[in-house]
Amino acid sequence: MKSIVKIGPINVIDLRGIDLNLLVSLDALLEESNVTRAAERLHLTQPAVSTQLARLRQLFGDPLLIPATSGRGMTRSVRATELMAPLKAALAQLEAVVRKQPSFDPFVDARRFVIAGSDQAVAVLGFQLMQVWREHAGPATQLAFVAPESAASVERFERGEIDLLIGSERMVPGWAKARKLYDERFVFVQRKGHPRGSGPLDLDTYCALDHVLVSTSGGSFFGFMDEHLQALGRARRVALSVQHFTVVPELLARTDYVSTLPARLVARYRDALEMFELPFDARGFTMFAAWHPRGHLDPAGVWLRDLLAEVAGACPA
Repeated sequence: MKSIVKIGPINVIDLRGIDLNLLVSLDALLEESNVTRAAERLHLTQPAVSTQLARLRQLFGDPLLIPATSGRGMTRSVRATELMAPLKAALAQLEAVVRKQPSFDPFVDARRFVIAGSDQAVAVLGFQLMQVWREHAGPATQLAFVAPESAASVERFERGEIDLLIGSERMVPGWAKARKLYDERFVFVQRKGHPRGSGPLDLDTYCALDHVLVSTSGGSFFGFMDEHLQALGRARRVALSVQHFTVVPELLARTDYVSTLPARLVARYRDALEMFELPFDARGFTMFAAWHPRGHLDPAGVWLRDLLAEVAGACPA
């Protein structure tokens, strides 16, 4: 009959209460088997290391180091000997985790990016970005664009559902990090061969024409340009209101309606449309890329923002 060896209760260690420096000291103590030499190696005083050894003995429920019978130095306990290899491996792995620098290779790493932006931002910047995407990223790196209505909420950024928001200064949340992409101006737009002709545009003519207004909130017939005109004591005739910028160029190309649009958007339709300077001073806007502080140092996020800035710099004004 096999004999049964009874052992005492297992000492369950609460890792939350462990100072990792104690494990570093334990590694030195076990390797040196000498408090003085371990203290020199750790650049600590001998009393400090003796105190740590006392805490380690209490933590492991084992003497760990026992005075040698010869009276010189110390001898490792059985438990201490068993601890040496796994402890050294654990410390090496922990050091590797701490020292590892994050990186991102768009041609190798798998990553899905989600950018929120208006249809105007997607038509200008997003279109250019999509055109060059495969020149800068491999098949495992994906790109999606979503509408910005609810995308600017901090919760969506924190959950990692949105990586980047593209919009004017009015769209950038106060909590976000932001990077300027470009300054934009508004221009008057009509189709080529429009009955108005191609001469310089005056304020009276501008106000008398049938305008298409883009109301991103939907349904309004009073917009940004109307605020400028109101300050001048003037008003234009707004015939149509649409919610999306990208509807307007196609509509203008087929009708005698006119509109006031961002210059970079109009530049995409030079074959069908003509642009003219406005007959009054109108403020433009600045386009920004915005992101949550949680991803500020993320190499993948930095790569995307740099690429977007490069694309923005190449967009024709």
